[in-house]
Amino acid sequence: MRKILYCLVGVFLFSCASKQKIYTIEETITFLASDEMQGRDTGSPEIELAAQYIETRFKNAGVKPYFETYRDNFKVKEDTAFNLVGMVEGTDPKLKNEIIIIGAHYDHIGKGKEVNGDIIANGANDNAAGTTTVLALVDYFAKEKSNKRTLLFTLYSAEEKGLLGSKHLAEKLKTKSINLYTMFNIEMVGVPMVDKDHTVYCSGYELSNMAEKFNEYSGEKVIGFLPKAKEFQLFKRSDNYPFYLEFKVPAHTISSFDFTNFDHYHGVDDEVDKIDITFMNQVVNKIIPGLTKMASTPTQEIIMNPTQE
Repeated sequence: MRKILYCLVGVFLFSCASKQKIYTIEETITFLASDEMQGRDTGSPEIELAAQYIETRFKNAGVKPYFETYRDNFKVKEDTAFNLVGMVEGTDPKLKNEIIIIGAHYDHIGKGKEVNGDIIANGANDNAAGTTTVLALVDYFAKEKSNKRTLLFTLYSAEEKGLLGSKHLAEKLKTKSINLYTMFNIEMVGVPMVDKDHTVYCSGYELSNMAEKFNEYSGEKVIGFLPKAKEFQLFKRSDNYPFYLEFKVPAHTISSFDFTNFDHYHGVDDEVDKIDITFMNQVVNKIIPGLTKMASTPTQEIIMNPTQE
């Protein structure tokens, strides 16, 4: 009965959201990180609602499924899990055969350690923030059609189980022999970094020239280096990594979590009231120029550094 009630509430929220044609950052993250989503645990009824919401956003934006449907199904033990994959085809007859993946995980851990009677790990920053950013980029590129290369927008499940969703999709795409140019993953971008001269950092900074070229394309220092990211090997701990393993191309995660600015990792206090919506809007606006140029240069300018290939 309890699950039925949660599903009914979720469907109501989903129905309301699906009637909207213009979505704000705040509306999107508020829906994904609401108590009704129960922490979006893989295999739960609530992550099904989150998936339906993402599918509706793809449809409303006019984004095509890359596969027969938006869903890329896989198994996590006895549970059925699914990534969501939408495509904005490139406008150039030749360059459209080259693919850029823009991704984030939309799952979270479900329940957390109880605090004042609250056990729901809402996962607003981790990673409703990244999912919200990807959906904002979906809306932009589907409308502008400014990408000469094809963009795959990918939302992963089971990241919290060990990068299982991105691993499954990377392996599946490898069997299709796609021409993957870069993979651009987005994780925990809900709050600004402290005393930094850049907006976000990227994991595996030294492995390719992505940050350098991205900043050049953007006309400002959007992506920087965070020593802690290298110290804790964040390059291997997010959904960029399976794509690097399979394709050996520049595959990085951007984030603004700097180990000092957010104390609620996997906690029940990771809620929307901790998110800086103004900053998230800035993140979207600052990464659009870099992604636009990345998707349109005549040649593949972003490459692995020679000693890192």
